[in-house]
Amino acid sequence: MEDLILIVTVTLVHLLALISPGPDFFLACRNSIQYSSTIGMWTAVGFGMGVAIHISYTLFGLTWASAQSNFLLDLIKYLGAIYLIYLGISSIFSKRALIQTTTEHTPHPNINRFVAIRMGFLTNLLNPKATLFFLSLFTIIIGPEVKLSVIILLSFILVSSTIIWFSWVAIFLDQQKIRNLIEAYQLEFNRFFGLLLIVIGIRIGWF
Repeated sequence: MEDLILIVTVTLVHLLALISPGPDFFLACRNSIQYSSTIGMWTAVGFGMGVAIHISYTLFGLTWASAQSNFLLDLIKYLGAIYLIYLGISSIFSKRALIQTTTEHTPHPNINRFVAIRMGFLTNLLNPKATLFFLSLFTIIIGPEVKLSVIILLSFILVSSTIIWFSWVAIFLDQQKIRNLIEAYQLEFNRFFGLLLIVIGIRIGWF
């Protein structure tokens, strides 16, 4: 019974973290709008891989290492800030090029699934809030006395729920009515999400 309560508690806490807007959410929206729902879903796979890495290093002792020194967390923070700012700037300027090409009736440029996975993976992995979240989750809620089988099950739930949630976001944004709205204001959407990524990057790096 205690194991079931733990699983439900951790799952709910993680779902609340997923639903709250952050770098992952805005990148998922940006890639789904700028490219396609398929690219958005591959981006979600990258998020899931990032979660798997967070869980792995948490279980293998980064909790102790980060408690001894702030260097690792500071490094993650600044790398994450720089990467988000880069994504935001590229989002703003790439759409200008896209509009230029579409007026010439050429196909929309796209990225392949490996690029989408890499973007999702790096965005999640270099997010210091995600690092702190999993360090707290596995330190405070999930103690060392928890059975290995429960930890494995929880790890599967956390990774799969991340992929499923952001895949649903990508599919939702691909609905015809939503897509028509997006196409009508695509430049504005790209600028909006690009600016959001830049603001989040600045906030993470300097505040």
